[in-house]
Amino acid sequence: MKNNSEVVDAQTLSTRKTVLSIMIIALLFFIFGFTTWINAILIPYFKISCELNTAQSLLVAFAFYIAYFVMAVPAAHLLERVGFKKGIMIGFWIMALGALIFIPAALTRTYAIFLFGLFSIGTGLAILQPAANTYITIIGPKERAAQRISIMGVFNKSAGIIAPLLLAATILRPTDTELFKQLPFMDEVTKNAALDELISRVITPYSVMAVVLFGLGIFIRFSILPEIDTNNENKELLDANSGKTSIIHFPYLILGAVAIFLHVGSQVVGINTIIGYAQYLGLPLLEAKVFPSYILGITMFGFLSGIILIPKFINHLNVLRICTTSAMALTLIFFMLNGQVTFLGHTVDLSIWVLVLLGLSNSLMYSTIWPLALNNLGRFTKMGGSILIMGLSGSAIVPLIYGRFADLFNPRVAYWVLLPCYIYLVFYAFYGYRIRTWVLRKNFSGDAYLTK
Repeated sequence: MKNNSEVVDAQTLSTRKTVLSIMIIALLFFIFGFTTWINAILIPYFKISCELNTAQSLLVAFAFYIAYFVMAVPAAHLLERVGFKKGIMIGFWIMALGALIFIPAALTRTYAIFLFGLFSIGTGLAILQPAANTYITIIGPKERAAQRISIMGVFNKSAGIIAPLLLAATILRPTDTELFKQLPFMDEVTKNAALDELISRVITPYSVMAVVLFGLGIFIRFSILPEIDTNNENKELLDANSGKTSIIHFPYLILGAVAIFLHVGSQVVGINTIIGYAQYLGLPLLEAKVFPSYILGITMFGFLSGIILIPKFINHLNVLRICTTSAMALTLIFFMLNGQVTFLGHTVDLSIWVLVLLGLSNSLMYSTIWPLALNNLGRFTKMGGSILIMGLSGSAIVPLIYGRFADLFNPRVAYWVLLPCYIYLVFYAFYGYRIRTWVLRKNFSGDAYLTK
């Protein structure tokens, strides 16, 4: 159990300690990005090496992100019991165990064991994410929370740009394009031997990852990162929340969790399926592998813009409104455009670059939804953070829906799944964030509305 004497109020930290704490949290966000966006290369890799269809290969995302839904509330109770620092250490150690599970999975070429390893990594992140996101939201002035989260996003997406390329360089060979062409024509014994060799290439990178994650857990435990008091409320907040006995009494938080669910789900659909879509358009895997990095690169540009613009030139609410409406518009444009274009050395259908551009619209949604949903929760802040983290399970569900439609129709048609996601996000940006009670009332004209 955490020592209460070590707990401090976030607003009382010295400038030096605040800056150092933010730097440590930035390291956490880099690790989140690395271990998350590496899945973009695992999906097509497992599809070939484990002989899967599209929906089955997207179970990579499902197994990874469903852990956020299953483990978020237990993670909140763990953080309440042991504190942020020990909780982060435990989270890293669970992630290290998940990486080690890749070894027996590779040795037996068993997809189910890989999925268990990914679920374990996701479980560790379900502990780390609410701690890190809550830290960065409350560790400075409220009006700059979106700016701080944008800075964290730069580290997250920088790792995301590096991770798929680094793993691809480790597990793919220049001769693999020819190998993939020959696999359907090989006899069973030769094909199994080739696939066994292909899948065994993940052993070294994931063994290294396990060692690094274990070491990071120890580093965080003994770092200067302080324990933050989220239970200390001012009198105004105590009065406002006096009648609240459950997290469910904050509709804007619950609606915000749904917004996170649909935002991350649509974002992961774009990043984790663009390689498959590029292959559908005729590009080989070794050329298509760079497209997730293009999305993450333009997403990082969005984060950098947010750091400069928020809150000096534009507040985070208006940024969310711009991002959601532009995403909805780009989704419609995706289906209107067609025709080959040569850009950055790729000759491919123009629609794929619309998918890349969606990364800009997606870039600042997370960082602007989070402070709106956590606003004035007081003693419910830790649980509220975990409820929002449960929303990350959208990255498990929405890609599966995409995969099902891709198998039933084709990868292009399946992108219609994005439109209802962005319609809801527009609703939250313009109205949902203001709803303060679930009570349905009627105005003088008889029209029903939710009280704000």
